[in-house]
Amino acid sequence: MPPAIRVSQVVKRYGALTALDGVDLEIAQGEFFGLLGPNGAGKTTLISALAGLVRADAGTLSVMGHDVVSDYRAARRLLGVVPQELVFDPFFTVRETLRFQSGYFGIRGNEAWIEEILEALDLKGKADVNMRRLSGGMKRRVLVGQALVHRPPVIVLDEPTAGVDVELRQSLWAFIRRLNRDGHTIVLTTHYLEEAESLCSRIAMLKQGRVIALDSTANLLARFSGPTLAVRLPEGAVLPEELAAHGHPAEGGLVRFALSGWGEVETILAALRRSGVTPLDMELAKPDLEQVFMGMMQGAR
Repeated sequence: MPPAIRVSQVVKRYGALTALDGVDLEIAQGEFFGLLGPNGAGKTTLISALAGLVRADAGTLSVMGHDVVSDYRAARRLLGVVPQELVFDPFFTVRETLRFQSGYFGIRGNEAWIEEILEALDLKGKADVNMRRLSGGMKRRVLVGQALVHRPPVIVLDEPTAGVDVELRQSLWAFIRRLNRDGHTIVLTTHYLEEAESLCSRIAMLKQGRVIALDSTANLLARFSGPTLAVRLPEGAVLPEELAAHGHPAEGGLVRFALSGWGEVETILAALRRSGVTPLDMELAKPDLEQVFMGMMQGAR
């Protein structure tokens, strides 16, 4: 069984800028995969290369075993992409937009599926409204619907919840989870790291066009992150010397300590007691993907 997506030594340059610098990546069928990185890391360029919108300067890309260049028609039919930009035709209603999108893939008579998409994305009430009259969040819902009308086995979501309200975000993820349970491969890029942490079973991190981390979400959390203790100190309070090198001051008198284990909590509190400092507040936090992401982007390995 071929992988859902295979990217092999892909390079893409724009003049002096190298957007993708030898990217190697393989995503199995049925995965919920996260593609993370700061702005300019190459995520959207990689997605554009997969969709055939840009041509890589070197390397190969395939979707379900079909090369995106030599077998473009098959590869494109197997892929659904939700772009980051709000691109829409202002002359059609929501329902007409989904029908026309179906027609681009030679699909007719899929009204039942279109109705299901409208229902799942909470667009039923806007189905006959012109696209230009929709809010930004509603337009983004339609983009998701357009990517799904031809029932592609591989779905790429490029920042799908940017500028979207909480209610839609929850309903959208419920729908996408259902598609994943039904066997669809999902590839997600997002700046909401808590979304990636809760949804994605495996994650790749890009920096300056290169993959700098690729592992299961659980392994990334275990290898590069740890629990933290946040302590809020009274105004003017000074950390004892034995803790000063380990604490990371933040705003409002907050000091964060990275812990190697929960047993360190008592050691830190005991040191504060001995120095006569009584915390105003404290909070324990489990490892999270934001810690991993920040560490990787700042050069940690």
